[in-house]
Amino acid sequence: MAGAYTTKTDLKVVPLSRETLQDRVYRRVCDLILDGEIAPGQLVTIQSLADAFGVSHMPVREALKRLTAANALTVVSGRSIGIPRLNRASLSDLRNVRVEVEALAAIWATRNITDDELTGIEELYGKLGLAIATGDVRSFLRANHALHFAIYRAARSETLLTIIENLWLQIGPYFNLLRGSGNYEVSNNHHQVMVDGLKTRNEKQVSDAVRADIDAAYQVLLELV
Repeated sequence: MAGAYTTKTDLKVVPLSRETLQDRVYRRVCDLILDGEIAPGQLVTIQSLADAFGVSHMPVREALKRLTAANALTVVSGRSIGIPRLNRASLSDLRNVRVEVEALAAIWATRNITDDELTGIEELYGKLGLAIATGDVRSFLRANHALHFAIYRAARSETLLTIIENLWLQIGPYFNLLRGSGNYEVSNNHHQVMVDGLKTRNEKQVSDAVRADIDAAYQVLLELV
């Protein structure tokens, strides 16, 4: 009703710069996890992250608190954090959800992807091949993350992308364990099928290749966790 609001409320305003800093630190830590920069068994301290980012401990603590709540990180001892251990049940659960959610994103991406996005994905596929040829694990993991999420962003669903990222925060570090198994080469064969399917707008081909890529990694990890 007109005139019904008569009481003025003083709002408590949080400085935007501080919020932005916390968000940036959270995003940076997420990228470290998604790119495989923090491997299972590796300890990272609040101090080392604060030094690396050039910030105080507070935004780092806030980021780690959020990621611990999401089961992407765990407190190991004192101020050290690490990747939570995966057992077979957790690994299978992640696999079962991933094949459904990521295959759906692949279908939507095939319908909506632009030529420019496809060009970027082809470039990332080339980087993956180079990383395999040179044995550069870190470059492979970064490009693998970038290629998959370039596809999933093309689905045009922020909700779906958020769900997938939360899944990758839990499984991504374990892709470090696939080195030496031959999985990186197998995975890149699946990537080639994805790229070819995106070019021809073949939804089934792309979604099947995504499922096959997830399953191939799962079969190797199942023997390692």
